Amino acid sequence: MTHRYRFISEHHATYGVTRLCRVLAVPRRQGYYEWLAAQPARQQRTEADDDLAEHIRAIHGEHNGSYGSPRVTDELRRQGRPVNRKRVARIMRERGIAGITRRRRRSLTKQDTAAAPAPDLIGRDFTAAAPGQRLVGDITYLPTAEGWLYLATTIDLFNREIVGYAMAEHMRADLVCRAVRLAHMRGLVEPDAIFHSDYAEVCVKPRNRRIACAARRCPSGSSA
Repeated sequence: MTHRYRFISEHHATYGVTRLCRVLAVPRRQGYYEWLAAQPARQQRTEADDDLAEHIRAIHGEHNGSYGSPRVTDELRRQGRPVNRKRVARIMRERGIAGITRRRRRSLTKQDTAAAPAPDLIGRDFTAAAPGQRLVGDITYLPTAEGWLYLATTIDLFNREIVGYAMAEHMRADLVCRAVRLAHMRGLVEPDAIFHSDYAEVCVKPRNRRIACAARRCPSGSSA
């Protein structure tokens, strides 16, 4: 509706307010006049936001871009500006000012010390003569607004294609199983195929097709 009001404001001298409201399907002509009357207040808020944005940029730059809206708000208050954190967050978002988050590296896997080590059936030979014979798995984590999301993938070494994947809020063995199971359900896994991953601790048998999890941690630290 704001775009319609702005159009009417720009062209009312030529076509008239009543006609433009009818053509643009504005339900209340009075609504346009109310919007017009509030324009000085909107302009004042915009100028105040622009002024605050300059102070935010200055604080953001002084701290090498590491400050997000909470710490920027605290610094503004220390400088004698009683501002609302939500307002600061909105201004930073609208102007593309974002704090740099330095996250500690998260360990994606925990080795089961009680489990017998699985044989390394890949032997650092990450190639395959045909599709569906030699597969590798990987897990990565994705930071989201609601927390960490974990992505498990199954990759065919023949063409490096992702043939299966699964996402969850945890890193339990079921996550890996689901990624392998999807590849099998798509018909992309051959009988007696080898599945290799660092720290893989499960041996999956979807529909009695054996997938051996060659899981021994590589001394060089390579990941599939």
